[in-house]
Amino acid sequence: MSRISARGFAVASATAVTTVGAVVGVAAGGPAAASSDSIEAAASDGTLLADIPAGQQAQIQTASLAQQADAQSAQASAQAKKSAEEAARLRAAADAKAKKDAADKTKADKEKADKESKARDLETQSASRSTNRDTFKVQSSYSVSEVQAIARQIVPGDQFQCFSNIVTKESSWNYTASNGSAYGLVQALPGSKMSSAGSDWQTNPATQIKWGLSYMNGRYGSPCGAWSFWLSHHSY
Repeated sequence: MSRISARGFAVASATAVTTVGAVVGVAAGGPAAASSDSIEAAASDGTLLADIPAGQQAQIQTASLAQQADAQSAQASAQAKKSAEEAARLRAAADAKAKKDAADKTKADKEKADKESKARDLETQSASRSTNRDTFKVQSSYSVSEVQAIARQIVPGDQFQCFSNIVTKESSWNYTASNGSAYGLVQALPGSKMSSAGSDWQTNPATQIKWGLSYMNGRYGSPCGAWSFWLSHHSY
């Protein structure tokens, strides 16, 4: 079998078919379909078909079919491997996207929760300041430290220093300070303007502070805006 090439096998197979046809033709009383030369066709390496035992011919055919089956199996395996790799890649990409989406959602939820928490804190602080403004104990007189303590409860923390700078320049925290028609901690001109915040504007520093804060916010946007103007004009 080792002497026979693939081409030889093909020639031998074709010759066998031709021979069978010739025999059938003769049996039918017709002319022979092939000459004796065809019957005696040789393989490409010179081996005559008649020289190959029938058992070996069957083995050759079986080996050829096995090779074809092996080739098809290898091709199918390669395709299956490629498909599996592609499916794994797609799964990995989907998993990565799912993880990223989950992380983004967690981050967004945390940021939202932080903002809501800060908003609640500001509301609480604002409510606390509002309550404190209405519950100051009325006294016959107030020290500078007491007046400053009241101001800290009324003025927002990030604006207190600017408010304090203006009050220090205008009245040195003396709520009864006067200069002509100007009066009080923030030297309202005339002092009677502060009556819009309370009828006790002459004696209650809390009333003066509330009016002064409202004035600075309305005219300059904030106490720090008023202080910036004061630095340029030495008045506000």
